[in-house]
Amino acid sequence: MSAGRRTLGFSWPALVALAALAVPPVALHDLDVVPEGTAVAALPALGPPLCWVVAVLWRRPPRPFLTAVVIGALYGVFLAVGHQVFWDSSLGMDALRPDGLVPGAREALSRGVAVMSRLVTGTMVGVVAGGAGMLLSRVLPAPARPTEPS
Repeated sequence: MSAGRRTLGFSWPALVALAALAVPPVALHDLDVVPEGTAVAALPALGPPLCWVVAVLWRRPPRPFLTAVVIGALYGVFLAVGHQVFWDSSLGMDALRPDGLVPGAREALSRGVAVMSRLVTGTMVGVVAGGAGMLLSRVLPAPARPTEPS
């Protein structure tokens, strides 16, 4: 068993898969498929973190908070990449336009700020989900596990 699995309670592919649950909402948002500010838009945004909390409650990793923060950081990577892929269709001419910079530098600065903000956002979503998972794992009983025959 790897050190990551002992500490986080999940394999790395499972952690990446949990974070990847956020990919469809990023695409739906950036392509304006889901109208912003509606209940329909809230469901894809809240769904992945809720799944992380459920996974933490089901699996009961030794460090549930850290597990959710790692998933959130991976989620931030997916957010950053997704928003870069859909940059022109989602922002277009509305991107940050600091004066006094050549156009190439403006875009590089705008994209860099966007990447950093998505990484922070993803990690903070993981912090909130981790806090919820940690508190709920202390309050709710662990699911019954089948015992192995002796």
